Amino acid sequence: MSMASDGLIGMVYNRQAPQAPEFLASLVAGLGLADRHWKCAADEIGDLRDKLESTGLLVIAGGDGTILRTVRAVAPHVIPIVGVNMGRVGFMTELRVEDAITRLPYYIAGHARTEERMMLEASVTAAGDNAPRLTVHALNDVVVGGSDVSSLLDIQTEIDGVPLTSFRADAVIVSTATGSTGYALAAGGPILFPEARVMLIQPVAAHTGLRDGLVVPDESVVELRPANRSGATVIPDGFVDAHISPHDRVRVTRSPHTARFLRASSPSAFYTTLTQRLGLVYRSGQPGGGA
Repeated sequence: MSMASDGLIGMVYNRQAPQAPEFLASLVAGLGLADRHWKCAADEIGDLRDKLESTGLLVIAGGDGTILRTVRAVAPHVIPIVGVNMGRVGFMTELRVEDAITRLPYYIAGHARTEERMMLEASVTAAGDNAPRLTVHALNDVVVGGSDVSSLLDIQTEIDGVPLTSFRADAVIVSTATGSTGYALAAGGPILFPEARVMLIQPVAAHTGLRDGLVVPDESVVELRPANRSGATVIPDGFVDAHISPHDRVRVTRSPHTARFLRASSPSAFYTTLTQRLGLVYRSGQPGGGA
């Protein structure tokens, strides 16, 4: 059972969606939340730490990108999320805009199931150093890629201290099950059940070596080291965080934080969401569906 009925309700929106602030204002007025809410754009939420400590629920108006940006800021505060889809795909969202006013009271009252999603922690350590100079968290994935579009990288990869291969590729993705429907899927990776606690290692446009994705347990330690003279970039959840120098070590593990989404339906509803979001067609009585 969710504890969403306690505390303030944060309203977070995508600044690129002009209609989002007005939509959230209509929810506040229609549900009588004027005295127990706050509102901000997703790129401002990192400045609201005091409010986050007393917040019991986040309503996010946007798409998956807005959710990813928000989760990175709020994960340490253990706040459940309800996403209202104002984006294109919306794998992580729960409600449609037209249903939000009637269905949100169910989540606010604390009746919904809490779905926990594993996150990743990535630390960057310079060659010869013991302490990392950068640590970031991600819900979807951590990507080690080139500094420009045409860069081809040699990325030495180890799992639990055991050498796996040196990928010669455009990038290497370390993804959660949640992220398997994002960049990893576009790179040819498998779709994983979103609550699975595993990591997917997926090369992007591999020229040599291992070209298929590899699924490893969540307690694994994945280490990536770009060998190129120009270095590379480490990109958590699609947001560029830092340039990494040649032979810097990018260590990816399971994060101590988890993302919490409120769901009205059972876990198996993911398969329905999958067919809808990917535009798949299923015809009852036939062996399978088609695109």
